[in-house]
Amino acid sequence: MLKYLYVAEKRSDHPIAEAIVRKAKSILGELNEEPEFFDTIPGQGVIAKVNGKTVVIGNEKLMKAYEVDITISSKVIDRLRKDAKTVIYVAIVNNLAGIIAIADTPRKYAKDVIEYLKSMGLKILMLTGDNKLTAKAIAEKLGIDDVIAEVLPEDKAEVIKQLQRRGEIIAMVGDGINDAPSLIQADVGIAMGGGTVIAKEAGDFILIKNDLRGVIAAIEVGKAIRRKVKFNLLWALIYNISLIPIAAGILYPTMGLILRPELAGFAMVLSSISVTTNALLLKRWKPKYFHQKNYSG
Repeated sequence: MLKYLYVAEKRSDHPIAEAIVRKAKSILGELNEEPEFFDTIPGQGVIAKVNGKTVVIGNEKLMKAYEVDITISSKVIDRLRKDAKTVIYVAIVNNLAGIIAIADTPRKYAKDVIEYLKSMGLKILMLTGDNKLTAKAIAEKLGIDDVIAEVLPEDKAEVIKQLQRRGEIIAMVGDGINDAPSLIQADVGIAMGGGTVIAKEAGDFILIKNDLRGVIAAIEVGKAIRRKVKFNLLWALIYNISLIPIAAGILYPTMGLILRPELAGFAMVLSSISVTTNALLLKRWKPKYFHQKNYSG
Protein backbone atom coordinates (compact mmCIF):
# COMPACT_ATOMS: atom_id res chain seq x y z
CA MET A 1 0.00 0.00 0.00
CA LEU A 2 2.83 2.39 0.86
CA LYS A 3 4.37 1.91 -2.58
CA TYR A 4 1.09 2.80 -4.32
CA LEU A 5 0.66 5.77 -1.98
CA TYR A 6 4.18 7.02 -2.60
CA VAL A 7 3.92 6.87 -6.38
CA ALA A 8 0.37 8.24 -6.51
CA GLU A 9 1.08 11.25 -4.28
CA LYS A 10 4.44 12.22 -5.84
CA ARG A 11 2.87 14.79 -8.15
CA SER A 12 0.78 16.53 -5.50
CA ASP A 13 2.04 19.60 -3.64
CA HIS A 14 -0.63 19.38 -0.91
CA PRO A 15 0.79 19.26 2.65
CA ILE A 16 -0.96 15.92 3.29
CA ALA A 17 0.58 14.43 0.14
CA GLU A 18 4.02 15.73 1.13
CA ALA A 19 3.65 14.09 4.56
CA ILE A 20 2.65 10.76 2.97
CA VAL A 21 5.54 10.83 0.50
CA ARG A 22 8.03 11.77 3.22
CA LYS A 23 6.90 8.89 5.46
CA ALA A 24 6.80 6.34 2.62
CA LYS A 25 10.26 7.41 1.46
CA SER A 26 11.65 6.90 4.98
CA ILE A 27 10.40 3.30 4.92
CA LEU A 28 10.83 2.28 1.26
CA GLY A 29 13.66 4.55 0.15
CA GLU A 30 13.66 6.52 -3.10
CA LEU A 31 11.35 5.23 -5.85
CA ASN A 32 11.77 6.53 -9.41
CA GLU A 33 8.44 5.16 -10.62
CA GLU A 34 5.86 7.72 -11.83
CA PRO A 35 2.05 7.40 -11.96
CA GLU A 36 0.57 6.72 -15.40
CA PHE A 37 -2.29 9.09 -14.56
CA PHE A 38 -2.83 11.66 -11.81
CA ASP A 39 -5.67 14.04 -10.91
CA THR A 40 -6.62 16.10 -7.88
CA ILE A 41 -10.19 16.44 -6.62
CA PRO A 42 -10.18 19.71 -4.60
CA GLY A 43 -11.23 19.20 -1.00
CA GLN A 44 -11.51 15.42 -1.41
CA GLY A 45 -8.25 13.79 -2.47
CA VAL A 46 -6.39 12.40 -5.47
CA ILE A 47 -6.85 9.71 -8.11
CA ALA A 48 -3.94 8.02 -9.85
CA LYS A 49 -3.09 4.98 -11.91
CA VAL A 50 -0.05 3.00 -10.75
CA ASN A 51 1.05 -0.20 -12.51
CA GLY A 52 -2.30 -0.23 -14.29
CA LYS A 53 -4.27 -0.11 -11.02
CA THR A 54 -6.54 2.77 -10.04
CA VAL A 55 -5.57 4.25 -6.67
CA VAL A 56 -8.00 6.54 -4.85
CA ILE A 57 -6.72 8.46 -1.81
CA GLY A 58 -8.96 10.82 0.12
CA ASN A 59 -11.93 11.37 2.40
CA GLU A 60 -15.35 9.72 2.71
CA LYS A 61 -16.88 11.82 -0.08
CA LEU A 62 -14.30 10.63 -2.58
CA MET A 63 -14.70 7.02 -1.46
CA LYS A 64 -18.49 7.21 -1.86
CA ALA A 65 -18.10 8.72 -5.32
CA TYR A 66 -16.03 5.66 -6.33
CA GLU A 67 -18.34 3.26 -4.47
CA VAL A 68 -15.61 2.07 -2.15
CA ASP A 69 -16.88 0.21 0.92
CA ILE A 70 -15.30 1.96 3.93
CA THR A 71 -17.14 -0.02 6.60
CA ILE A 72 -14.48 -0.33 9.28
CA SER A 73 -14.51 0.23 13.02
CA SER A 74 -16.04 3.65 13.65
CA LYS A 75 -14.48 3.59 17.13
CA VAL A 76 -11.00 3.58 15.58
CA ILE A 77 -11.87 6.46 13.24
CA ASP A 78 -13.49 8.52 16.01
CA ARG A 79 -10.53 7.94 18.34
CA LEU A 80 -8.07 9.14 15.70
CA ARG A 81 -10.15 12.23 14.94
CA LYS A 82 -10.56 13.11 18.60
CA ASP A 83 -6.77 13.01 18.78
CA ALA A 84 -6.79 15.80 16.15
CA LYS A 85 -5.69 13.47 13.35
CA THR A 86 -6.94 13.65 9.78
CA VAL A 87 -8.08 10.24 8.48
CA ILE A 88 -7.25 9.43 4.85
CA TYR A 89 -8.73 6.35 3.13
CA VAL A 90 -6.72 4.42 0.55
CA ALA A 91 -8.50 2.32 -2.09
CA ILE A 92 -6.78 0.18 -4.73
CA VAL A 93 -9.00 -1.05 -7.58
CA ASN A 94 -12.11 0.09 -5.65
CA ASN A 95 -11.20 -1.98 -2.58
CA LEU A 96 -10.26 -0.35 0.73
CA ALA A 97 -6.58 -1.11 1.28
CA GLY A 98 -6.15 0.83 4.52
CA ILE A 99 -6.35 4.15 6.33
CA ILE A 100 -3.75 6.74 7.23
CA ALA A 101 -3.89 9.09 10.19
CA ILE A 102 -2.05 12.39 9.79
CA ALA A 103 -1.55 14.93 12.54
CA ASP A 104 -1.69 18.49 11.24
CA THR A 105 0.76 20.07 13.67
CA PRO A 106 -0.21 23.67 14.48
CA ARG A 107 2.20 26.33 13.30
CA LYS A 108 4.71 27.71 15.74
CA TYR A 109 3.25 30.52 17.89
CA ALA A 110 -0.30 29.63 16.73
CA LYS A 111 -1.73 29.47 20.25
CA ASP A 112 0.03 32.67 21.36
CA VAL A 113 -1.19 34.53 18.28
CA ILE A 114 -4.78 33.35 18.75
CA GLU A 115 -4.77 34.36 22.42
CA TYR A 116 -3.43 37.82 21.57
CA LEU A 117 -5.93 38.36 18.75
CA LYS A 118 -8.75 37.41 21.14
CA SER A 119 -7.40 39.92 23.67
CA MET A 120 -7.79 42.55 20.92
CA GLY A 121 -11.51 41.74 20.85
CA LEU A 122 -11.36 39.66 17.66
CA LYS A 123 -13.29 36.41 17.22
CA ILE A 124 -11.30 33.50 15.79
CA LEU A 125 -12.99 31.09 13.40
CA MET A 126 -11.54 27.96 11.78
CA LEU A 127 -12.81 27.35 8.25
CA THR A 128 -11.69 23.93 7.04
CA GLY A 129 -12.55 21.04 4.78
CA ASP A 130 -11.48 18.58 7.47
CA ASN A 131 -13.78 16.35 9.49
CA LYS A 132 -15.76 18.02 12.31
CA LEU A 133 -14.25 15.87 15.07
CA THR A 134 -10.68 16.56 13.92
CA ALA A 135 -11.31 20.27 13.45
CA LYS A 136 -12.99 20.56 16.86
CA ALA A 137 -10.09 18.78 18.57
CA ILE A 138 -7.56 21.18 17.01
CA ALA A 139 -9.75 24.18 17.83
CA GLU A 140 -9.93 23.16 21.49
CA LYS A 141 -6.14 22.82 21.70
CA LEU A 142 -5.58 26.26 20.21
CA GLY A 143 -8.45 28.12 21.89
CA ILE A 144 -10.34 28.86 18.65
CA ASP A 145 -13.83 30.27 19.26
CA ASP A 146 -15.79 28.52 16.52
CA VAL A 147 -15.34 25.92 13.78
CA ILE A 148 -16.97 25.49 10.38
CA ALA A 149 -15.77 22.11 9.10
CA GLU A 150 -16.25 19.81 6.10
CA VAL A 151 -16.45 22.81 3.75
CA LEU A 152 -15.46 22.27 0.13
CA PRO A 153 -12.93 24.77 -1.30
CA GLU A 154 -15.51 26.32 -3.63
CA ASP A 155 -17.89 26.82 -0.67
CA LYS A 156 -15.44 28.63 1.63
CA ALA A 157 -15.96 31.96 -0.11
CA GLU A 158 -19.74 31.52 0.22
CA VAL A 159 -19.38 30.95 3.97
CA ILE A 160 -17.45 34.22 4.22
CA LYS A 161 -20.18 35.98 2.21
CA GLN A 162 -22.79 34.72 4.68
CA LEU A 163 -20.76 36.06 7.61
CA GLN A 164 -20.40 39.41 5.85
CA ARG A 165 -24.17 39.59 5.30
CA ARG A 166 -24.52 39.35 9.07
CA GLY A 167 -22.38 42.47 9.38
CA GLU A 168 -19.10 40.73 10.24
CA ILE A 169 -15.80 42.19 9.00
CA ILE A 170 -13.64 39.26 7.92
CA ALA A 171 -9.86 38.90 7.82
CA MET A 172 -8.88 35.59 6.21
CA VAL A 173 -5.47 33.98 6.69
CA GLY A 174 -4.53 31.29 4.16
CA ASP A 175 -1.69 29.77 2.20
CA GLY A 176 -3.12 27.21 -0.23
CA ILE A 177 -4.61 27.17 -3.71
CA ASN A 178 -8.00 26.37 -2.20
CA ASP A 179 -7.79 29.49 -0.01
CA ALA A 180 -7.49 31.94 -2.92
CA PRO A 181 -11.25 32.56 -3.47
CA SER A 182 -11.71 33.08 0.27
CA LEU A 183 -8.78 35.51 0.46
CA ILE A 184 -10.36 37.55 -2.35
CA GLN A 185 -13.84 37.50 -0.78
CA ALA A 186 -12.66 38.50 2.71
CA ASP A 187 -12.51 42.18 3.67
CA VAL A 188 -8.79 41.64 4.32
CA GLY A 189 -6.91 38.69 2.82
CA ILE A 190 -3.63 37.77 4.55
CA ALA A 191 -1.45 35.30 2.63
CA MET A 192 1.40 33.42 4.30
CA GLY A 193 4.84 33.96 2.79
CA GLY A 194 5.43 30.24 2.37
CA GLY A 195 2.09 29.71 0.64
CA THR A 196 1.27 29.08 -3.00
CA VAL A 197 1.72 31.77 -5.66
CA ILE A 198 -2.06 31.87 -6.26
CA ALA A 199 -2.75 32.51 -2.55
CA LYS A 200 -0.17 35.31 -2.49
CA GLU A 201 -1.70 36.88 -5.60
CA ALA A 202 -5.13 36.80 -3.95
CA GLY A 203 -4.07 38.31 -0.62
CA ASP A 204 -4.18 42.00 0.30
CA PHE A 205 -1.28 41.43 2.70
CA ILE A 206 1.60 39.03 2.04
CA LEU A 207 3.63 38.05 5.10
CA ILE A 208 7.23 37.85 3.88
CA LYS A 209 8.20 35.58 6.75
CA ASN A 210 6.20 32.37 7.12
CA ASP A 211 5.46 33.37 10.71
CA LEU A 212 1.92 33.62 12.10
CA ARG A 213 2.98 36.48 14.37
CA GLY A 214 3.06 38.57 11.22
CA VAL A 215 -0.77 38.51 11.31
CA ILE A 216 -0.65 40.56 14.52
CA ALA A 217 1.95 42.86 12.98
CA ALA A 218 -0.24 43.40 9.90
CA ILE A 219 -3.30 44.30 12.00
CA GLU A 220 -1.37 46.60 14.32
CA VAL A 221 0.45 48.30 11.42
CA GLY A 222 -2.91 48.91 9.74
CA LYS A 223 -4.27 50.50 12.93
CA ALA A 224 -1.14 52.62 13.38
CA ILE A 225 -1.33 53.91 9.78
CA ARG A 226 -5.02 54.73 10.26
CA ARG A 227 -4.19 56.73 13.40
CA LYS A 228 -1.44 58.63 11.56
CA VAL A 229 -3.75 59.45 8.66
CA LYS A 230 -6.43 60.77 11.02
CA PHE A 231 -3.91 62.83 13.00
CA ASN A 232 -2.34 64.31 9.85
CA LEU A 233 -5.73 65.22 8.40
CA LEU A 234 -6.77 66.88 11.67
CA TRP A 235 -3.46 68.75 11.96
CA ALA A 236 -3.61 69.93 8.33
CA LEU A 237 -7.23 71.04 8.80
CA ILE A 238 -6.48 73.05 11.97
CA TYR A 239 -3.31 74.53 10.44
CA ASN A 240 -5.06 75.69 7.28
CA ILE A 241 -8.22 76.92 9.02
CA SER A 242 -5.99 79.06 11.26
CA LEU A 243 -3.67 80.51 8.61
CA ILE A 244 -5.91 80.96 5.55
CA PRO A 245 -7.96 83.76 7.19
CA ILE A 246 -4.73 85.45 8.29
CA ALA A 247 -3.36 85.18 4.76
CA ALA A 248 -6.65 86.73 3.55
CA GLY A 249 -6.02 89.76 5.83
CA ILE A 250 -8.55 89.20 8.60
CA LEU A 251 -6.15 90.68 11.19
CA TYR A 252 -5.11 93.68 9.12
CA PRO A 253 -7.96 96.07 10.11
CA THR A 254 -7.46 95.52 13.86
CA MET A 255 -3.76 94.66 14.26
CA GLY A 256 -2.26 95.76 10.98
CA LEU A 257 -0.97 92.20 10.52
CA ILE A 258 -0.79 90.75 7.03
CA LEU A 259 0.86 87.58 5.79
CA ARG A 260 3.09 88.34 2.84
CA PRO A 261 2.87 85.90 -0.13
CA GLU A 262 6.39 84.51 0.41
CA LEU A 263 5.64 83.84 4.08
CA ALA A 264 2.32 82.25 3.17
CA GLY A 265 4.17 79.92 0.76
CA PHE A 266 6.70 79.08 3.47
CA ALA A 267 3.84 78.32 5.87
CA MET A 268 2.38 75.84 3.37
CA VAL A 269 5.77 74.16 3.02
CA LEU A 270 5.96 73.86 6.82
CA SER A 271 2.52 72.21 6.79
CA SER A 272 3.69 69.59 4.28
CA ILE A 273 6.97 69.03 6.15
CA SER A 274 5.18 68.51 9.48
CA VAL A 275 2.72 66.01 8.00
CA THR A 276 5.45 64.08 6.12
CA THR A 277 7.74 64.01 9.18
CA ASN A 278 4.93 62.71 11.37
CA ALA A 279 4.21 59.95 8.83
CA LEU A 280 7.90 59.00 8.67
CA LEU A 281 7.91 58.43 12.43
CA LEU A 282 6.13 55.14 11.60
CA LYS A 283 9.55 53.78 10.59
CA ARG A 284 10.50 53.84 14.27
CA TRP A 285 7.20 52.37 15.40
CA LYS A 286 7.01 48.75 16.51
CA PRO A 287 3.83 46.72 17.11
CA LYS A 288 2.85 46.60 20.76
CA TYR A 289 2.89 42.79 20.79
CA PHE A 290 6.58 42.67 19.87
CA HIS A 291 7.99 45.10 22.42
CA GLN A 292 8.77 42.18 24.69
CA LYS A 293 9.08 39.50 22.01
CA ASN A 294 12.01 38.32 19.94
CA TYR A 295 10.62 39.20 16.55
CA SER A 296 11.38 41.51 13.64
CA GLY A 297 9.66 41.58 10.30
